Amino acid sequence: MSALTADEVEAYRTEGYVVPRLRLPAALVDQLRSTMERLIAENPGIRPERLVSAHIDGQGSGGKNAEGVRGSAAFLDLARDRTIVDAVAQLIGEDVILWGCQIFCKPGGDGMEVPWHQDGHYWPIRPLATCTAWVALDPSTRANGCLRVIPGSHRPSRLYDHMKEDRTDLVLNQRLLDGQFDPAMAVDLELEPGQMSLHDVYMIHGSAPNRSPQRRAGVAIRYMPGTSVFERGLMKPGAQSGYTVDFSTRPLWLLKGRDRTGRNDFSVGHARAAAE
Repeated sequence: MSALTADEVEAYRTEGYVVPRLRLPAALVDQLRSTMERLIAENPGIRPERLVSAHIDGQGSGGKNAEGVRGSAAFLDLARDRTIVDAVAQLIGEDVILWGCQIFCKPGGDGMEVPWHQDGHYWPIRPLATCTAWVALDPSTRANGCLRVIPGSHRPSRLYDHMKEDRTDLVLNQRLLDGQFDPAMAVDLELEPGQMSLHDVYMIHGSAPNRSPQRRAGVAIRYMPGTSVFERGLMKPGAQSGYTVDFSTRPLWLLKGRDRTGRNDFSVGHARAAAE
């Protein structure tokens, strides 16, 4: 039995996103929520909306990963979940590479806004192709800042102009320039814990700040096809570039099929024992 129905695959192709019937067991969601709360407590200097590479156990100084975050293998296990991977394979092809995982937890009352953007603007993947699985750990509603998407905005397969922002109340420091899309077309992706959405790398999306008393937490898992290359040196972080994440040591996992390019490095960023 396929992970996604034919109608779900068609919805993804047409609209750029889908909320499938897939749902994680409640017990697993509870465990992941507890792990997330532990990671938030163990990363006091990092906003809970910015816990990048949360799937990587600490390997460096102070038990942190190369990007300065204390992560957990529990989220790597989630990213390897066979049903999720099989669903992604129906959308991007049978060769699936895991390259990222980030917790987006908006505390009640002061949860940060994610400005309108396209993921591909931030990522060193060529040809540009990624499917993100956004898994809800809390109820995600319009009131607490759920993910919002612009249906069909992925169809031109182009990156629109972004501008750098100096605001400190945004999760991302770049946003789409005004006038390139109609925000009135936005759809709110309200999810219950354990539900997920899948969206395309070119999809225009964002989310409002959380001014409600209810926390909104989820984890975004990033998969790319084996026909693309993770170009580690393509985007250098710094004030001029506007990029804040250093991808030079980001580890990759081949979860299904093979690397069709022969150029992806699956040893960089892994602990020595894992690479041997």
